[in-house]
Amino acid sequence: MTSGISPKIRPVILCGGAGTRLWPVSRQAYPKQFLPVTGDRSLLQQTADRLSGSHFAPAIVVSGEDQRFLVERQLAGTAVEAILLEPAGRNTAAAAALAAAWLDASGRDELILLMPSDHVIGNRDAFIQAIEIAVPHAEHGAIVTFGASPSEPNTQYGYIEADASGSFGDGAFPIKRFVEKPNAEKATEYLAAGRFYWNAGIFLAKAGTILREMRSFLPLSLDAVTAAVEGASNEGLFVRPSADAFNRAENISIDHAIMEKTTRGVVVPVQMDWSDVGSWDAVWKLGAADEHGNVTTGSVVAIDTRDSLLRSDADLMIAAVGLDRMAVIAVRDAVFVAPLERVAEVKNIVEVLKAQEPERIASPTKIACPWGSSETIANGPNFHVKRITVDPGRSLSLEQHVQCSGQWIVISGSAVATVGDDISILQENESIHIPAGTVHGLANSAEVPLELVALLWGPCEDKNGTKRFQDR
Repeated sequence: MTSGISPKIRPVILCGGAGTRLWPVSRQAYPKQFLPVTGDRSLLQQTADRLSGSHFAPAIVVSGEDQRFLVERQLAGTAVEAILLEPAGRNTAAAAALAAAWLDASGRDELILLMPSDHVIGNRDAFIQAIEIAVPHAEHGAIVTFGASPSEPNTQYGYIEADASGSFGDGAFPIKRFVEKPNAEKATEYLAAGRFYWNAGIFLAKAGTILREMRSFLPLSLDAVTAAVEGASNEGLFVRPSADAFNRAENISIDHAIMEKTTRGVVVPVQMDWSDVGSWDAVWKLGAADEHGNVTTGSVVAIDTRDSLLRSDADLMIAAVGLDRMAVIAVRDAVFVAPLERVAEVKNIVEVLKAQEPERIASPTKIACPWGSSETIANGPNFHVKRITVDPGRSLSLEQHVQCSGQWIVISGSAVATVGDDISILQENESIHIPAGTVHGLANSAEVPLELVALLWGPCEDKNGTKRFQDR
């Protein structure tokens, strides 16, 4: 941004979502914003990176209780003022109102930039220049959105039509209308017209403007969110609004609730190489293709294969022969195969799995925990094998497996193991046995991560067979 722009902008990163459009890599408990879909850093981390710098204030993140440790871990070292934990998902109108009401409660009517956490912006400089254009409009009471210049007649995005006759002369336009996802014929017309832009779901406005428009168009929801903020509790960075109040808010997007009705809407078109990464074919388009048009990740051997996405996120090799415009996505517990033109139909697979095998869409084999992470390596009728990572200075809970025996084997680092009344220090390649019915716990007092393999055997399927005594 130019030095002439004085107000700092408060990023509000919207970090919710069920995470099923990129199944099987993305799961409900580990949605796509936490994944390194493009590059080595997750989409959330890339979002935080582009919202850093002297002209941005520390971010506010709006997320859910189940994802709080993922957010905290991935944004470690990033300037974050608060992580607002929605008791339940209520879509973007409630999320925007929550951030605005939280700022208002401390008397701050700041410029807030509402930003999805799971999108890609290839041209950050163009995005920043668009924000420069948007700031004066937002300062004077507009809600500014950013229209991504379309590169193709895409039918998976909503569109914004700019009122070209009312141009402000600085690159911004009044919004004429929002258009739902069009068919191919309409999308082609929009591309040719030159005044339609993809709706990127990014908004810049003063907190007070958001609250006033909520009061006009969604008053009961605003009352619910305001009461939720008033009854909130704090735990470090985490802010927990009152669940009873927040859950009364309407489940509706800010587009439908406010932007389609307000007279304050302004759009700034921008060529920022934007994608919502909403399907596997979008991942293929964003990837670095080889000379045959293939985008590959992980262990892949491809022969006579063209224009395909081949991705292994596990210790599995994908060996492909004669594929053309196909997606093959492999993780430890599932493989998804479809023509690139039909990858959006993964939603149908997800619906089937909801009834037949809900765990396949709920949790990945590797999950984040308050103390680190746990990855299932193998399991069977009477055994479980997991790889455990314990962060420096963190501890697992004291537990008791009533019917299962276990063993910890240290791969790297140093473990403080509590088994019954005994406390042992375990180094690399050392192990300890945990008899069934024995209270046990684990801690990492070192300054480096602790890696170990945990084995359980016996009748361990009954979750009531595990008792937890203490969270540490």
